[in-house]
Amino acid sequence: MRENPFRQDNEEIRELVKQFQNLKAGRGNSFLEEEAFEKIIDYFDDVEDLPQALEAAEMGIEQYPYSSALLIKKADLLIATRHYNDALEILDHAELLDSNDINLYILKTDVYLALDQQEKAVELLENALQLFDGQERIELLFELADVYDDYEEFDKIFDCLKLILEQEPNNEEALYKICFWTDFTGRNEESITLHNQIIEENPYSELAWFNLAAAFQGLKLYEKAIDAYKYAVAIDEKFDYAYRNMGDAFIRLRKYRDAIEVLEKVLELSRPEDVIYEAIGHCYDRMKNFAQARFYYRKASHLNQGDSKLYYKIACTYINEEQWSMAVKQLESAMQIHRLQPEYNLAMGECKMQLGDYKEAIQYFSNVVRQRPRNISSWEALIRCLYQGEFYEEALEQAKAAIKITESKPIFIYYLSAIYLALGKTKEALLQLEAALTASPRLLKKLIHLNPAVLRHQLVIEVIAHHKKNK
Repeated sequence: MRENPFRQDNEEIRELVKQFQNLKAGRGNSFLEEEAFEKIIDYFDDVEDLPQALEAAEMGIEQYPYSSALLIKKADLLIATRHYNDALEILDHAELLDSNDINLYILKTDVYLALDQQEKAVELLENALQLFDGQERIELLFELADVYDDYEEFDKIFDCLKLILEQEPNNEEALYKICFWTDFTGRNEESITLHNQIIEENPYSELAWFNLAAAFQGLKLYEKAIDAYKYAVAIDEKFDYAYRNMGDAFIRLRKYRDAIEVLEKVLELSRPEDVIYEAIGHCYDRMKNFAQARFYYRKASHLNQGDSKLYYKIACTYINEEQWSMAVKQLESAMQIHRLQPEYNLAMGECKMQLGDYKEAIQYFSNVVRQRPRNISSWEALIRCLYQGEFYEEALEQAKAAIKITESKPIFIYYLSAIYLALGKTKEALLQLEAALTASPRLLKKLIHLNPAVLRHQLVIEVIAHHKKNK
């Protein structure tokens, strides 16, 4: 029976370390080959005993002064201990002995980056690309891409990855990375061309199909994206990210049933995530199946209890069903996390108003107005609440303030007219109505929605009729 090779390796390295210690102590006639020194250095490096690794490198170089491999290992150790200039000096010496070792260029790049000399790192690697081919050239291109990332030359990262894939279309690392950088740089058209070429040669590359789909999605060509994702999952039926992105594409196309189907597939293939449950809830919400929407929003909130937005979304499903008290409970949970979030205060104000708690509703709507003083819907909600609660004097003050802040938006002139009518100031009401009709006749519906009874006021009918006739 064949002996365990790992055991043999361990025994070999123990013997080499023993010989090294004897050599250090000057015992016996110990002699070590160049390769043995390399193994000893690697051993001490692996066990993080850098002083002994450096000592082994120095002894090895003393014995083999023309060994570029030992010089490079010493430089690597000096970089690890942040002696960058010393490392650079040794690497220059190693280059004179053997300029064809790729590790020279990778370690020099590390030194230049550590010394914040990105331009030198770029120049070094660009020149080195002319010296190497095959896997070594690919390794240098990855190194150059990392330098460009550090240097924030993001388009050049894409260029490096593109060169790698043109040389090796099935390189998984490049395929994974270029998907991100395509989206980041917006170079979707180039990505489509590149991945179509890859697919022609490698039609069963699920990553190439995925990247093609993602590029189509980046251009909002959702139908084409879905078709490409379908090829990806046909090749790899457990490709959960393809199902995930396909779900997003279906949502963009408002094909909510299809989106639910593929998002449920994601849940089968990977651990539960709040964003997936939330997306399924969103689909049911759009389909007006509010009970199912709540079910999935709740699942999402159990996984992410600190996300106030999920409680707000549950509240909105209750609001759509006019279950105001149930909505209030969810909004209270949301507002324990983000008390002054305008959307939450606006929704809470609406619920309180529908429940007849006008004073509380006014407080919530006032919070929104303070947060968003130029927002029309905030003022509209506050004034509507004051009017419905019959706080006409306060409604009048707020309507005037809204007109001033929003530069005389016609909706508030209509509201001013309704408030004057409620206060029995008919003349002022009719003057404001005429001004509002002149500014925006289509917003008359806002006045009617605020109080349909105004259409039973004879003078109001006459002003509207007169305006239509003149128009």
